[in-house]
Amino acid sequence: MLDTVEAETQGWALPCRVYDPELWFADRPADLELAKIYCLDCPAREACFAGAQARREPWGVWGGEIFEGGAVVARKRPRGRPRKDAAA
Repeated sequence: MLDTVEAETQGWALPCRVYDPELWFADRPADLELAKIYCLDCPAREACFAGAQARREPWGVWGGEIFEGGAVVARKRPRGRPRKDAAA
């Protein structure tokens, strides 16, 4: 299991350092899903996730998972109130 420093020292291109880092802390759920996809092949993924759990990261994508309030969530809801169903 590589951490980010070891991975960079060995010449690995970490997605969070290659792509726009704002994706990993975006408000839009679609951007967070894209960050999760970028994390899939990251050599530091396991260490990143373990570190985020230990630190109880308040938000963002860490190790390919979305953290919100220090816990992993499956999906981030968009901002605002949910739409009401259209009346029939």
